[in-house]
Amino acid sequence: MKKLIFGKYLIDPKIFWSQFLVLGFFIFLGFLSSLYMEHEGHYITGMNNQIVWGMPHMFAVLLIVIASGVLNIASLSSAFNKVPYKPLAPLSALLALAFLVAGLIILVLDLGRPNRLIVAMTTFNFKSIFAWNIFLYSGFALVLIIYMWTMLDREVNNFSKSVGTFAFAWRIILTTGTGSIFGFLVAREAYATAILAPLFIVMSLSYGTAVYYLTLRGINIKFKTYMSDELIGNFRSLTIIFLFAHLYFLFLYHITNLYIAKHIDYEIFILFGGGFYTFIFWVGQVFVGIILPLIIILSNKLSIKFSMKLSSILILIGSFAAMYVIIIGGQAYPLTIFPDHIIIESSFYDNVIHNYIPSIYEFILGLGGIALALIIVLIGITNFYILPTSVISKDTGNSDNIDKQT
Repeated sequence: MKKLIFGKYLIDPKIFWSQFLVLGFFIFLGFLSSLYMEHEGHYITGMNNQIVWGMPHMFAVLLIVIASGVLNIASLSSAFNKVPYKPLAPLSALLALAFLVAGLIILVLDLGRPNRLIVAMTTFNFKSIFAWNIFLYSGFALVLIIYMWTMLDREVNNFSKSVGTFAFAWRIILTTGTGSIFGFLVAREAYATAILAPLFIVMSLSYGTAVYYLTLRGINIKFKTYMSDELIGNFRSLTIIFLFAHLYFLFLYHITNLYIAKHIDYEIFILFGGGFYTFIFWVGQVFVGIILPLIIILSNKLSIKFSMKLSSILILIGSFAAMYVIIIGGQAYPLTIFPDHIIIESSFYDNVIHNYIPSIYEFILGLGGIALALIIVLIGITNFYILPTSVISKDTGNSDNIDKQT
């Protein structure tokens, strides 16, 4: 019987601190941007009374969705007992925790006054999905910490499968809650449909797998380890399944909206007559984020390593386009305040497509969040026993290096 041994990957202190300082610099810039927005007010951003969720919310929601999806590998190893993924499970949990913390930090800093978080954590309106998400997000962080403990501590390793299965169920509920933020907004024609919950789940699966693969490839290159073609093939198969699922649920979402009478005008807007929003939807979200990665990854003309790397990058580019269409495009379409009536003139921008141009401060805040996630991963893999180093035979005591497996 063999057991996995996890270790810390040693890195030259100069290289570590250089990376740490670069990431820390972006985190500091993000903090300064947040401080400036808090001091001056949100009028310096591109957000306004019509589009109240801007680029910080795009980054925050995307990072939280990725946090759920990047746990795929750990879920496959624990909940579904897929042995090849067991050496990669702790890194999966670390990435999930890092991206979750980063996404929540952006949301806190975008409150205008971060001390309002105390109110949000002590006053609950359980008719609001936001109140439920307080418990879902904080609970997920706690579950991830316990999950990592059970994977890395041999004394409690027997509980790893049970905790991993619980973490898998929690992340599905969490992503459902994130999608329901929009699905429960009945006032917006772009939202108000339960299909957004499963759409967000398949988006998380696709985006999380892409992030995990790129991170693991970066670690392999940095520490000169080797990822087998079999493991890359497994990532390829997962990516194909998740991309097809994403395409299906995206199609189902828009077909559902076309079936709902009050959503038809929005669908015509986003699919055909929305100008820049329509362009971002078809070119960014659909073609770059789904169709092109499928073409590349199914092509036999490219090596499997290059096709996986390129398709993963394209998926992440498409993820930003998807968040832009869902969050910004959904708000840009005007509210229907008086159904079946045409407002000829109003001082409240009725029947007007709203414009949104993000400011540099919003963009820097988002980059600071990404840098925070990466610095957590950097600290984790260099200071904690996250990455696999060997397999120990319990019967003979022999040790086999498994760098070539990871």
